[in-house]
Amino acid sequence: MARVEAEYFGGLGEQWASVWEGGEVVLGPLHLPDGEALPAEGSPISRALRRLGVVAGAGEDEFSAVGLERHRATEDWLN
Repeated sequence: MARVEAEYFGGLGEQWASVWEGGEVVLGPLHLPDGEALPAEGSPISRALRRLGVVAGAGEDEFSAVGLERHRATEDWLN
């Protein structure tokens, strides 16, 4: 199970992620604060999704690979 959170506005923001397996934290908690460079291993959300087995194709990230891009904007959640 993963808990992921992103808070962005106008291109600025932060991400958090943690992954549990068998009741134990196996990744995180990870945090990417506003203004910090993206680490080579990827964003907290991408790392959490990879830990769950998500494989991104060419030209996409793990977030898009599982269809979460349809939830990027809060106003789109009702569609």
